[in-house]
Amino acid sequence: MALNLPTTLLRSFVAIVDAGTMLRAADRVFVTQSALSLQIKRLEELVQQSLFTRDGRKLALTRSGQILLDYARRVLSLHDEAIAAISSGSFSGPVRIGTVQDFADTLLTGLLAQFAELHSDAQIFVRIAGTADLQAMLERNQLDIILGFAASDDPTAIRVAPMNWFGNAALATQPVIPVAVLEKPCRFREAAIASLEAAGLRYRLAVESPNLSALRAAVDAGLGLTCRTHIFLRDAEPTASEVLPALPNIACIIGTSPDVDAPTAHLAELAAEVIRTL
Repeated sequence: MALNLPTTLLRSFVAIVDAGTMLRAADRVFVTQSALSLQIKRLEELVQQSLFTRDGRKLALTRSGQILLDYARRVLSLHDEAIAAISSGSFSGPVRIGTVQDFADTLLTGLLAQFAELHSDAQIFVRIAGTADLQAMLERNQLDIILGFAASDDPTAIRVAPMNWFGNAALATQPVIPVAVLEKPCRFREAAIASLEAAGLRYRLAVESPNLSALRAAVDAGLGLTCRTHIFLRDAEPTASEVLPALPNIACIIGTSPDVDAPTAHLAELAAEVIRTL
């Protein structure tokens, strides 16, 4: 079977070489530094070669990295040229994309920036909502692409990730555990409450918000524990506690309208590639 190297990984690889450091490269490809490191690790796993060595704070290419760099530049150049050629003048309306808040903050801006570079004439409509609402809008042909969460056994899953507890571990030792959640409907909220009740642990809803940024602030302030994936706080470790119960896995899903044009389908492919490396 032929080995396929995702263009997202190649683009990040080239960005690191051109920028000189992970930090500057992360700004160029619109992902966090930790996400960029994971992308390069995935690329090295695919080619089964080390691509960089560290020289102090700087990164230097290995022999394998030097060989791959030239090919990566050519692949990306041809890729972008092909997409521009087949999509020229093919837009019949705005690209309508819907996403849950988790992806909007850490993923969507990078995707849209990259997409806008390839399709400068595109109009982009973005809707932030819960997965159930996004799926309903997709069925009504009000959206072209949706990015959301579903049960771990969902047949449309492109990535399955563990749910984790986040927040001050000391809160888990309180007689009544304070919990921070998003408003209903929310799959993470349901999983947190169900796991606590199954374990026979007392809890209270200390914070309830419709906004993920407010939820992050509440958790950072020590107001409550919450249940999310690692995307929620990318630079923080999940809460380690023997008291808190185990949580289920969750699936990341992408849905597309059956009649999307080539550029919109390309955006969905880019989204899938990036989500797989998060």
